[in-house]
Amino acid sequence: MGMEIEKKYTVKNLPEELDSYPYHLIEQGYLNVRPAIRVRKQDDIYYMTYKGAAGVMAKEEYNLELDEESYRHMLSKADGNIITKKRYLIPLNEDAFTKEAIAADRALSEALDKKEMVIELDVFMGRFEGTVVAEVEFPSLEAAAAYKAADWFDEDVTEDPRYRNSYMSRLP
Repeated sequence: MGMEIEKKYTVKNLPEELDSYPYHLIEQGYLNVRPAIRVRKQDDIYYMTYKGAAGVMAKEEYNLELDEESYRHMLSKADGNIITKKRYLIPLNEDAFTKEAIAADRALSEALDKKEMVIELDVFMGRFEGTVVAEVEFPSLEAAAAYKAADWFDEDVTEDPRYRNSYMSRLP
């Protein structure tokens, strides 16, 4: 079992030289939204994910690797829209945390030392072209609470269901 702790933001403007950052091409469909059960292709990796308690900053998350045939079979059974997006992996903003916050949270300090934290910028394609959302995953609730958003972020939409992929999959 894993725990996902993340915050989600709309963006005011895209970072300069966006195409210089590494990225993943993602395609996903939802078999269920409560709880969220999705199948995803990320580049050439396939898996199924269970996410509990949608709408909260911290939620259970389990991943199960799939082969391509299993992925395609389950994707054909997905309800609603298939989500496609390009996910850029952008270094965390340098002013993201105060020195005091880093010193007070060992998990945060270790994650920063290992450069495990990044901004995941999702630029949607297809049906949702024009939608852009930034996410940051945290090693602890304390780190999430201490995070200072990047200056190019706009609104914190962590609790807004309109920005959940599972919600978007159900739109007419």
